[in-house]
Amino acid sequence: MATTTARRTGAWTPWLYLAPALLLLGGLLIYPVYQLGLISFLEYTQAQVSGGEPTTFQGLGNYATLFADEQFWQVLLATLLFAAACVVSTLAVGCALAVLLTRVRALPRLALMLAALGAWATPAVTGSTVWMFLFDPDFGPVNRVFGLGDFSWTYGRYSAFALVLLEVVWCSFPFVMVTVYAGIRAVPAEVVEAAALDGASQWRIWRSVLAPMLRPILLVVTVQSVIWDFKVFTQIYVMTNGGGIAGQNLVLNVYAYQKAFASSQYSLGSAIGVVMLLILLAVTLGYLRILRRRGEEL
Repeated sequence: MATTTARRTGAWTPWLYLAPALLLLGGLLIYPVYQLGLISFLEYTQAQVSGGEPTTFQGLGNYATLFADEQFWQVLLATLLFAAACVVSTLAVGCALAVLLTRVRALPRLALMLAALGAWATPAVTGSTVWMFLFDPDFGPVNRVFGLGDFSWTYGRYSAFALVLLEVVWCSFPFVMVTVYAGIRAVPAEVVEAAALDGASQWRIWRSVLAPMLRPILLVVTVQSVIWDFKVFTQIYVMTNGGGIAGQNLVLNVYAYQKAFASSQYSLGSAIGVVMLLILLAVTLGYLRILRRRGEEL
């Protein structure tokens, strides 16, 4: 009997240690999500905020209005495509540089690490402003070097998205690079050497040896990149001046900001936030389910 009681007490011990962190996360995450969902079911505009009109329950009315808006579906599609391009590009650059770090000497490795950490530590507003200067049609060095004259990168829809993508990759790849590099260093050197002796190319070593062994790490960086890139706000807002000409470069986060604060339709902005949350949950859980079906350890 005493043994059973001790086991039950021991089972709760880890949760007691985690309790302070769980309470903090609950206050910082659960309550804001609850408020977001609550407002999305109400009629909540500037009139309700100022107290001029009473708050009324709308049920799914805000979602019906949102889903009937053609612009919402256009912005959603643009967000999905832009986020996918950012995730793939970030993973490709980060993994390639992680492999490169294992091939260079100590001094170039240190220089690359410091440069990457500098990009990682740069605030999004500062980085976006610097990239705007680099690609400025009048004073930017990029147009001068490539002889593009006064070409405006932010005028066209696709060129603006491409410019923002480059900045997002620049500030996101260090996380992938450092994480994957740490994983590669943990792989036994004998495994890589054996593959090289068998005549495998660097690409084949990565695809057939390193990538399968690094799947848990790649899972983490992929899910993290999906979350970051799907909810990009600062780069789009700063570099396209709030979403581009006639909203051609809007993504869901900027679209929600415009609805909530520019138009004072806080309930619609909250509804967009709930939709984003559900999409991210669906993508993450779907990815985890695919890995489980393949028998991967998570």
